[in-house]
Amino acid sequence: MATADAPQGRTVPIPGESVAGTPDSPTVDDLHAAGLRFDIEPGGELATITLDRPERHNAMRPSTWLALARIGRTLPAGVRVVVLRGAGRSFSAGIDVQMFSPEGVDGEPDLLALSRRPEELTAAIAAYQEGFRWLRRPDIVSVAAVHGHAIGAGFQLALSCDLRVLADDARLCMKEPALGIVPDLTGTKPLVDTVGLARAIEMCLTARTVPADEALRLRLAELVVPGDQLDATVADLAAALCAVDRGAATATKALLQQAPGNTLDGQLAAERAAQAARMAEVFGGSAP
Repeated sequence: MATADAPQGRTVPIPGESVAGTPDSPTVDDLHAAGLRFDIEPGGELATITLDRPERHNAMRPSTWLALARIGRTLPAGVRVVVLRGAGRSFSAGIDVQMFSPEGVDGEPDLLALSRRPEELTAAIAAYQEGFRWLRRPDIVSVAAVHGHAIGAGFQLALSCDLRVLADDARLCMKEPALGIVPDLTGTKPLVDTVGLARAIEMCLTARTVPADEALRLRLAELVVPGDQLDATVADLAAALCAVDRGAATATKALLQQAPGNTLDGQLAAERAAQAARMAEVFGGSAP
């Protein structure tokens, strides 16, 4: 249901209405409280998740990650591409550091208290990780549109996406070790897979900032564009991704995701099985 406040060309729910039209999906009010916005383009194939706490540089809290997980669980079946972006001057400054203060943040878990209860803490982290993990599903393609800073949890959210398009002012940093903690929101594996173990160690243990041009060289970005071209570039990429047959796209992504863990023989067998399934679906009902 469109509203007068909806961005042009986008469909968003009214406050109190679920964003995906299912009872379990979060409402606009739920997402606002979590610092998020969720939009679906007309046609239903492109969804955009906006980190929407610009006054805090889109700093994230546990409620943010749980809301992301709810979006993933209730994502409409027609969605093929999910774009993540940040409102304001940054993609995300990472975790809201107020979470580590004695006062904490009203309505959020007490992380300092949880640190004294390891079993509860690990269960909580597992729930937070689900907000990132679903972005790798084979039936969608996720794209991070990054401008400004992507620090800590923000960098890990970008790493959770299949593709990253960076504005030329983007700055990436795995800040957690500098705060005395570790990256725990699914970012370590894609970082090592992308840049290699040695470079990942160097980046994390120095907690240095990686500028956009270096990110491109390290394959942390597929594209780097001027900031005023970021939205248009991502829109063009999303359109190209949606133009491919959905079944073929899903099967191909699943096949590619298997490749790093497969032997050559194993991957060849996976290719044969995937092609047999696709050809049966596409041509199985056709007359000889």
